[in-house]
Parts: sequence; structure tokens; C-alpha cells
Amino acid sequence: MVKWADATDGVRLPKTDEEMWNPPQTAPDRILRMCNAFKEAKALLSAVELDVFTALAEAPLDAGALRAKIKIHKRGARDFFDALVALGLLNRDRHGLYSNAADSERYLVRGGATYIGGLVNHFNTLGYPQWALLTRALQTGEAQFGTDGLYRDIYGDPAAVESFAQRMSGGTLPVATALAAKFPWAQFKTLMDIGCSQGCLLVTIAHSHPHIAGGGFDLPLLEPVFSRFVRESGLSDRLVFHGGDFLVDRLPSADVLVMGRVLHNWDLSTKHILLKKAFAALPSGGALIVYERLIDDERRTNAVGLLASLNMLLLTAGGFDYSAADCFAWMREAGFRDIRTEPLTVDQSMIVGMK
Repeated sequence: MVKWADATDGVRLPKTDEEMWNPPQTAPDRILRMCNAFKEAKALLSAVELDVFTALAEAPLDAGALRAKIKIHKRGARDFFDALVALGLLNRDRHGLYSNAADSERYLVRGGATYIGGLVNHFNTLGYPQWALLTRALQTGEAQFGTDGLYRDIYGDPAAVESFAQRMSGGTLPVATALAAKFPWAQFKTLMDIGCSQGCLLVTIAHSHPHIAGGGFDLPLLEPVFSRFVRESGLSDRLVFHGGDFLVDRLPSADVLVMGRVLHNWDLSTKHILLKKAFAALPSGGALIVYERLIDDERRTNAVGLLASLNMLLLTAGGFDYSAADCFAWMREAGFRDIRTEPLTVDQSMIVGMK
């Protein structure tokens, strides 16, 4: 009988002939779970597309009434609703009445202040079909979303601008809420959001901190969308739109500049250019906030950040996500000091650098 000691690096070596020739088998459950994850995702995406949660916002409904309200066929309806129950997105009582789970009610009912259905629909209409092209993107190294970059293609269609801006607000709201609470806004007076889209981040922070004024910088096509959203939020006297192209124009100045999920859209040289522009726009003592789905420094554990970087492969000409260590180095090169990082949400963190 062979006797082997445990390896010093923590890897257990076989101790018997039986173990050596018949190693312990592991079930493929984890692998199969990952293979089938798309089904759960598509059930949620279809539920938002069909407005299931809005249909249940006023009162619980039985399967027949809910099916009629969202206009789906009888076949599959019950399985669909009960799958949403099993996924924790709906509740069903002993009388067979369906109602929204707490988080579905908060985030997936159209018209609510915390609605993120626009972002979910973005995943459904853009992200979901684009990820079917991942293999081709890996083989070619090319974006699968046109030839001129994600945002230029979308912003080239005026009809799609407002819809896209609403989707971006859905993704920004959780980060903006955390940022409003965690950053020391009392030390600053003005804020500029670079790549502001509809203005969700600005509105959220301005509501929480009445002394903050400033505005957003984005392509001129976004001005009507931004101005309407800010006006409806009652903040037109404090938040102003600045039109321009940050790849060409100088950035507007403010005490605090925010680049939220901006740098990951661009190649390394453009990242350096944008950080240098931000440094030039800030006054002495000003702060730059960069927030992203950061990859862990060892590139071993944060699958969310790494998958986000693959998303940039699919959607942009040269974009990629990065670690905090990467961004620290780039910001130091641009001139920033006292750089720190702090988590904001379960998947996104901010990096703050001072001038």
C-alpha cells in the first residue's frame, strides 16, 4: 500500500492505490447549473418585457387574469408564472393569486422612482443576443456591435437616444444612491458628471445634498433628454447640461468630476487621455471619482468584472475593464494623489483621486 504525505502547498495527494487509480468523482452540478443559467435570465427578461410586475402592482391576480392582462397564450402561462415564483420574483398564495415579491415590486414596476426595467430591457434587447456572438468576438478580436463603437452607433439614431438613456439610469441608480451616502459631499460645492446621459447620478446626489450644484457633460444629442429629466426632478436651477465630445473637447470644471463606467469603453491610450483631461479640469483640491465593475488585482475571483470586460470586447472597438491597481497607476501618471478605493454596490466600486 502506497502512503503519500499531504503536499505542503495544501494540495492533497492520493494516499492509497485505490485513490490513485480511482480518484473521487465530483458531480457536474456546478457546470450544468452554469450551462442552464441563461434560462433563469431569460425568464426574468421576458417577464419585464411583458410587464408582469407592473400588471401585479395594483392587486394580486390569478393566472387567468394575469395572462389576459399581459396578453400571452394559455399554453405555458402557468409554468411561466410558477417559474417566477420558484425564482423568488413572484409570490403565490393558497388561493392561487400571484403578487410581486418585495424586490420585484420595488425595482420592476414601471413608473416607480426605483424602476430598473429599462436596464433589464437593455440586457434583453442588446446584451442577451450580443453574447450569443462571444465565440466569434474571441476568434476575431472585433466588436460585434457595428464599426464605430457602442455609443456613437446608438446616438446616431435619435429615436433610440431616450430609451437608451433611461436604461442607463436604471443601471446608475443603485450606484448613485450609494455614492450620495459614501462620498464626503459636504467638503465640495460643485459636481460635473462626465458622460451624464439622462442625469440620474446628478439628480440623486443633488436631492441628497441641497448645497451641490453643477451639471452633466455629454454629446449634444442628449441635451433634450437631460433637460427634461432634470426639469421634472425640480433641479433645473442647480443642474445644467454641457454639450460636447470628451474625446475632442476640454472638460467643464467642477470641484468633483465623476466618470462612471466611462473608462472601460475605451482603449488604453484613450483612458490616459481622459484621465489627463479630468486632471486639467479640476481645481486644486478637487476630486475625480471613477466607478466601475473592477476586476480583482489578482484576476482570480471577480467573475463579474472579468465578464464585464468581455462585454466590452463584444460592444466596443478597444474597450476593456480593469483592476483598482491598474487605475491607480494610470491616475498617478495623470497627476492624481491620495488615491483610494471603496465599494459602492455588490458589483461596483469607486476610485477617488485628488488634485
